[in-house]
Amino acid sequence: MEQAPTQIKDVVKEKYGQAALRVTTGKGSACCGSAPASISDCADPITSNLYSQVEQGQLPETAVLASLGCGNPTALADLHPGETVLDLGSGGGIDVLLSAKRVGPTGKAYGLDMTDEMLALARENQAKAGVTNVEFLKGEIEHIPLPDNSVDVIISNCVINLSADKDSVLREAFRVLKPGGRFAVSDVVTRGEIPAAVRQSVLAWVGCVAGALDQDDYIGKLKAAGFEQASIEPTRIYKVEDAREFLAGQGLDVEALAGQIDGKFFSGFIRATKSASASCCKPGCCS
Repeated sequence: MEQAPTQIKDVVKEKYGQAALRVTTGKGSACCGSAPASISDCADPITSNLYSQVEQGQLPETAVLASLGCGNPTALADLHPGETVLDLGSGGGIDVLLSAKRVGPTGKAYGLDMTDEMLALARENQAKAGVTNVEFLKGEIEHIPLPDNSVDVIISNCVINLSADKDSVLREAFRVLKPGGRFAVSDVVTRGEIPAAVRQSVLAWVGCVAGALDQDDYIGKLKAAGFEQASIEPTRIYKVEDAREFLAGQGLDVEALAGQIDGKFFSGFIRATKSASASCCKPGCCS
């Protein structure tokens, strides 16, 4: 049985709220639960070792500890001074703060998140970092609270896969991008058939597994939303040992499933562009 979008959203919001509280109360990093005291202790095969020591040194420790991403979109998005960037599902703010440094004082970085605890943590991290060209917005990535044609670059880090309505997310991303704007996100992607038990588990949604799109479906949805030059570049392929890690504790038969998904999940960098001649909408793009 498929999970209702509202149920998925509620579980995601609860889990990410708890993750933020673990960081703010000093009980560990968001990615690894309550045990590890620092990001260097994190053994999560999806979220670990994504940021360089130089990048981590530029940020408050709580921003790094709150990271729940699967990539480093700020390092791959080729951001330029003066650009406006939007991070979909910004969490504790790590990618927003890094983006703000890359676009400089003449640019701006927005972070959008639906979880109050993460927004509070992100704003606290912004204050600690002393970064002024940042604004954190409360809202859902399916309904972006920004006007048409207002953003140069959209980034996201392992969040779009959590949405139960990815078509709306991509249509909204297309809408708010300026003509010539760039979509440059990290996400978990699949290739090949995935066991139904994984697809149907709510907890696996929250673990960035069950909600992942097949690579061909992802490209197709980007094109349907109006994007051009859509591509997916694998950045980290998860093997059977990784599968045991991210399926553990989710109520699944780990040993039976791990071998069936060996190599079928990967973190990827997804790129696409909005045509420089595009109007704000194409048929079926905007509500």
